[in-house]
Amino acid sequence: MKGLTERQTQVLNFIQSYSEANMCPPTVREISQHFQVSLKAIQDHIAALRRKGYLSQSDKKSRSLRVLKTDIPSVQRTSKLIQIPLLGTVAAGRPLFCEENYESSVSISNSGLASGQKYFALHVRGTSMINAGILNGDLAIIRQCETAADGEIVVALIDDSVTLKRFFKEPTRIRLQAENPDFMPIYCQDVRILGVLSQIIRTY
Repeated sequence: MKGLTERQTQVLNFIQSYSEANMCPPTVREISQHFQVSLKAIQDHIAALRRKGYLSQSDKKSRSLRVLKTDIPSVQRTSKLIQIPLLGTVAAGRPLFCEENYESSVSISNSGLASGQKYFALHVRGTSMINAGILNGDLAIIRQCETAADGEIVVALIDDSVTLKRFFKEPTRIRLQAENPDFMPIYCQDVRILGVLSQIIRTY
């Protein structure tokens, strides 16, 4: 069995860490966004890891990656806990990142986070994203940024309200799509993206 390259090891570590934190594996797009490389590059790494017996994947499902081996020294994960701010419910007119919204901080492993990026955490309230596996009471780990690609789940500021929805850019407007048929899409012209969903942490 051939050994792993450094990047293959990093990809394998990320898939394992993400799966443990979210109770489901990442999509290929989420992996490419984490490493800030093309989808093709990640697909090539995944194909190599499958050939070498480290991963399995179903071609018919987007979240089907499964790590088959974790007890090999070359893929053992090294991580440390980092502190990120936990922000509370936003009152009308109050910016999300202002001091009054700071509740506390949370400790999470840095193994599933991109280096050099800023993160914050929010409590999920409601069931509008339930079909994306995001439940009421979950803790959302958000990568702070001001732009997003179509289909990404974002924290968006509309007027004085903050919402967690899937982002789509249409020709003349922005559509913020819920993942629950009971909720209608939100259409708007002016929206400020505060971050993109990185992880969901659930406590039982």
